[in-house]
Amino acid sequence: MSKFKGRIALVTGASKGIGAGIAKELAGAGAAVVVNYATDQTGAETVVQEILATDGRAIAVQGNVSKLDDVRRLLAETKQAFGSLDILVNNAGVYLPMPLEEVTEEEFHREFNTNVLGPLLMIRESLEYFNSSGGSVINIGSGASQMCPPGFSIYAASKSALDAITRVLAKELAPRNIRVNSVNPGAVQSEGTQAAGLYGVGNDFEKSLIEMTPLGRIGMPSDIAKVVKFLASDDSEWLTGEIILASGGLR
Repeated sequence: MSKFKGRIALVTGASKGIGAGIAKELAGAGAAVVVNYATDQTGAETVVQEILATDGRAIAVQGNVSKLDDVRRLLAETKQAFGSLDILVNNAGVYLPMPLEEVTEEEFHREFNTNVLGPLLMIRESLEYFNSSGGSVINIGSGASQMCPPGFSIYAASKSALDAITRVLAKELAPRNIRVNSVNPGAVQSEGTQAAGLYGVGNDFEKSLIEMTPLGRIGMPSDIAKVVKFLASDDSEWLTGEIILASGGLR
């Protein structure tokens, strides 16, 4: 419980799925956690209540990571509640599978605004909140940046951009002692992927993915959260600029 005692973590897009799993994992290790959400206030407050029920510390703060005013308010409320920042997890992301013929400018900008501009704004604006000892930034990318599945041209491109941002900022922020790494999940069952009919429904698509995954199952949010916890901890103090494909071996 004490591994992260006294540390402050902010997790974007943490009202459900992978983000919620990360928030609960970090809180369980002792961190005070800001559970960010864009629209799902009920989900975020549920995550907070689950953390509080286990004697953790957490608050829910609304904010759209692609909007600068929201980002600044989110960070200001984090400081007001807990103080300086130690861990930033850029998990907020959106996607919509579609063939090339259906790609629109609106969908391109929606995904790039959240998946690329959002992390850039969060990292840039957070710099003044990290103290002199630095901290850890973990971007949540996607296996799609390497596997490039059909129908995900916009999403895969946005997550490839996030891979590049991770590697660039790892070098740029190293003098500040801020490490920047990425966790790129493979197939993970969450409320979103289940609602989309991708995983957790037993369809042929899911079965084929399980067959292609060496470890023989679909991932869960807790699988990703444990990798994030490692990257947020001092156990990974010699790692920066790394892209960890957390996919059960699926490539």
